[in-house]
Amino acid sequence: MSDTTWDPETYLAFDDHRARPFRDLLARVRATAPRRVVDLGCGPGNMTALLAARWPEAVLEALDSSAEMVEAARANGIPARREAVEDWTPEPDTDVVVTNAVLQWVPTHRELLPRWLKALPAGAVFAMQVPGNFAAASHTLVRDLAAERGITLRGAAGVGHPADYAALLGPSADVWETTYYQRLTGADPVLHWIRSTALRPVREALDPQAYADFEAELAPKLRSAYPAETSGGTWFPFRRLFAVATAR
Repeated sequence: MSDTTWDPETYLAFDDHRARPFRDLLARVRATAPRRVVDLGCGPGNMTALLAARWPEAVLEALDSSAEMVEAARANGIPARREAVEDWTPEPDTDVVVTNAVLQWVPTHRELLPRWLKALPAGAVFAMQVPGNFAAASHTLVRDLAAERGITLRGAAGVGHPADYAALLGPSADVWETTYYQRLTGADPVLHWIRSTALRPVREALDPQAYADFEAELAPKLRSAYPAETSGGTWFPFRRLFAVATAR
């Protein structure tokens, strides 16, 4: 299980932006009366609460590999437990599985998807969403600077193409992608956005001063790649990939 530290407060700083893909994914899940609903990689539990509200009669199962996120989820009233996503196996009554912005952190997820779908009962729904912006400047600039310091980060191959997931999930799969144009505000908003995600492995690899130096070098590069409008806002394109499939 990963011992990497996550910061729920920083992650939730852009709660509205992070919630929209989850809501769009959930809108395509047609289950009416599931017995058990699972949130794989529940984070601080703010999105899990939407599952509980939609299916109040279902057993709610939530897990995350981060102790900090599990603690935050429990504080939000979610009965979360600490467990790595790749170690999870479905209970026989699992009728809905949702995993939101998680599988990009699991290198073996493309091996796990068909295995999970096969283990689910017939009619169960599996729904996933992953970022698809690893080739964007927000990530390539981080990777290049990290490489100069001997740190290797995930490349664009960490997440597949839509066709890859359609093939893995089979004929029932509904696969699509969306690019959200998110208007961010404040000082260095793109840097602030990626602090809780793309920059997390860099922060783990460097001592505090080295990490501060890293951010100081990265910030002007991000400002150049994502210039602010005269009004002060910054448009940040964020591509997301979605898939929903039904177990046979």
